[in-house]
Amino acid sequence: METNQYLIDFYNNSDEDNRLTTKHGAVEFLTTMRYIEKYIRPGDRVLEVGAGTGRYSHALARQGYAVDAVELIEHNIEIFRQNTQSDEVITITQGNAMDLSAFGDNQYDITLLLGPLYHLYNKEDKRQALREAIRVTKQGGVIFAAYVISDGCTLVQGFKRGWLNVSEYIEKGLIDPITFATKSGPEDLFELVRKEHIDDLMSIFPVTRLHYVSSDGYAVHMREALDAMDEDTFALYLKYHFATCEREDFLGTTNHALDIFRK
Repeated sequence: METNQYLIDFYNNSDEDNRLTTKHGAVEFLTTMRYIEKYIRPGDRVLEVGAGTGRYSHALARQGYAVDAVELIEHNIEIFRQNTQSDEVITITQGNAMDLSAFGDNQYDITLLLGPLYHLYNKEDKRQALREAIRVTKQGGVIFAAYVISDGCTLVQGFKRGWLNVSEYIEKGLIDPITFATKSGPEDLFELVRKEHIDDLMSIFPVTRLHYVSSDGYAVHMREALDAMDEDTFALYLKYHFATCEREDFLGTTNHALDIFRK
């Protein structure tokens, strides 16, 4: 099965549009938006690469920003279009993060790469997606790149929930028996990394890191507790999370991380 077909099958059968609407899922969305809003300015042009069903693109378009979006999966594009309101200044194009040739150099103030790096399985493909995102961003513009972090997934999906069998993954060579580092292929859907892999990826690019953020922190570990919280307690939890999400001692066990850098 070719790489794209694994992704098509997955997203055709998953509720990506509602993934960020539960309290535990909202932590990732609210954290990412908080950092976007730290850097975006009135009149900025935004490109979202790998826009999914448009959760971030729509949020920014409804704040008055002009957004161009690129998405690979037709099913996601259909939902994206259904959710587009008449007053949004927004376009969506079917395309691949590794080839943004439809977009010129130095066009965007803010470039979002919030999903494609989850589904690229070797260093050069990841670097090509990053290279393209950097190319289309203006000098001085800011790029947001998201990753799935291996230890958060091993702890939650493996040891806590048993959704993956850690012993079997070790036997298959997908988890190192000594370091517990992971590796993935297209059939595994998600590429899981650690911060040292991200640092290595970024080492060749002439950019400046602004933030490295634990975007959902401990939320997935305690999803039931978060989803049961009343609004005041959840607001207090978010305040705590925002205060601690860049602390180095919290970065390894998050489910998702956000690397934010300036061209």
